[in-house]
Amino acid sequence: MSRLESLPFAAVLLACVLLPATAVSQELSASQESTAKPLTKKEAKKRQQQLAKELGSDDSDWLRHVVPDIITENERRAFLELSTNEERDQFIEKFWRERNPDPDSPENTFKEEHYRRLAYADEHFASGMPGRKTDRGHIYLIWGPPDEIESHPTGGTYDRPAEQGGGSTSTYPWELWRYRHLEGIGENIEIEFVDPSGSGEYHITRDPCEKDALSHVPGAGLSQSELMGLSSKAGRFSNTNGTTCSMPLGGLSANSNEFESPDRNFRVQRPPARFKDLETLVTANIVHSQIHLDYRTDFLRVTSGTVLVPITVQIPNRDLSFQSKQGVHSATLDLYGRVTTPGGVVVQTFEDLISRDFPESLFQSSLNLSSIYQKIVPLRSGLYRLDLVVKDTLNGNLAVVSAALRVPRFEDDKLDASSLILADQIETVPAAQIGSGQFVLNSYKVRPRLSQEFSSSDKLGIFVQFYNLRLDETSHKTNVSVAYRILKDQKEVWQAVEAPDHLHQGGEQLTIQRFLPVASFSPGRYTIEVIAIDLLTNQTITRTADFTLKPAPPVKPSDAVHQPTS
Repeated sequence: MSRLESLPFAAVLLACVLLPATAVSQELSASQESTAKPLTKKEAKKRQQQLAKELGSDDSDWLRHVVPDIITENERRAFLELSTNEERDQFIEKFWRERNPDPDSPENTFKEEHYRRLAYADEHFASGMPGRKTDRGHIYLIWGPPDEIESHPTGGTYDRPAEQGGGSTSTYPWELWRYRHLEGIGENIEIEFVDPSGSGEYHITRDPCEKDALSHVPGAGLSQSELMGLSSKAGRFSNTNGTTCSMPLGGLSANSNEFESPDRNFRVQRPPARFKDLETLVTANIVHSQIHLDYRTDFLRVTSGTVLVPITVQIPNRDLSFQSKQGVHSATLDLYGRVTTPGGVVVQTFEDLISRDFPESLFQSSLNLSSIYQKIVPLRSGLYRLDLVVKDTLNGNLAVVSAALRVPRFEDDKLDASSLILADQIETVPAAQIGSGQFVLNSYKVRPRLSQEFSSSDKLGIFVQFYNLRLDETSHKTNVSVAYRILKDQKEVWQAVEAPDHLHQGGEQLTIQRFLPVASFSPGRYTIEVIAIDLLTNQTITRTADFTLKPAPPVKPSDAVHQPTS
């Protein structure tokens, strides 16, 4: 499940892309954010348990013990909502038939292979629970036997590679599975499992240093970079990439990329996508839409060839079909999207279930709001096609988008910059949330205003990053000045300059995030410019964006009564 956030309905207009999400609204007003609440794991489990009571024991066993690793969430929901044993038998028959690589053959090799994997997992991976319920069993059932297994059932001495800091340590029992190719995931995929308890229950980890049995023992198992004084052991636990490895000696491999690794780790644990009905709509290039959808893409550098692409989608609540039950109005959407090369090769796919819930007291006001969602994906520089389908599950209404997606290349040897994002919310996030979650860019939560319409009472936030700033050879600091200009009808109406001593002069990257004053401006159309000047190279780069300023909404008498005094 994902998370949707709500904005004033006027904040619906513009362009750029993606899908999936949900959240709950605690309070709705035209000037305050409200959120759409996804079903929690506990709520989803309770709902499935209620539906499962209607199943016979054989059907319930099939769903819970035979196919939980390979059935999609859409298929699971559809199965639970069937009302007769005959319908369920037909569903199971169709489930296996759709996966049969040779539908005309009386034998179903997919089904036979799946039951073989179940038996193998139970025999080889059991650890106080059936092997099919363990992490190793889960991966084995989805992807089959790995091409290579590096097994260390008793742990032992481990010589770290340079990218983990080098040096030797002792480890817990662990295994590394290698797949040369996983469809929809990529090439040379490594999946690591570790058993820190020594009980035989290996769990999947994306931290290659979790197996270090001496990581919490002072002075023991030091890495080469720690022995050389390049880092401290305590520094392992403040990494932003989710690992507890020491400072690397040299560069990191592609598998260690802090953006690609979590995404790959998430996708490898999901069954292959089977949103057949929605995928068919994308393939057929249907363009008729009954749901209004606005979208926006932005671009931030990861490396010179890899770009982080936040794809933001916004849908008016008024376009959704709500169902009332026990005083709560609920709407549900299926979202499917994919990114392909001009030659039709699928690079990324996205799918999710979105739920919107409003209590009776807030339902009417919620219809004047819109729901906003963001998916962040890493892509290589180049030209792509982005396809997106949103389907209202209650009435079948659709929103279909097909658009070109040109991902820029950030050069290594010249001053460059990310997209300039106009936002209505910018705030720092806790260290544990850095780099993960909707709207989180590095250490900030940045929620775009897709309409780029603001009132004089709103906050107008800007977020932009500058790359490849020159470092002074003596001070090892950058020397950059940043200017801000707001223009109306090509005439400057406001400007400000930040001198180098007011900016963080650290590495070769500079992040600008702040709110600009607009309360004194008259309504109209404006352009904002953010200009960075590298004073060491005399290079200059400018990012611009347009926005519309509207009059502040009138204050209602009831609001005026409750306004706090200064």
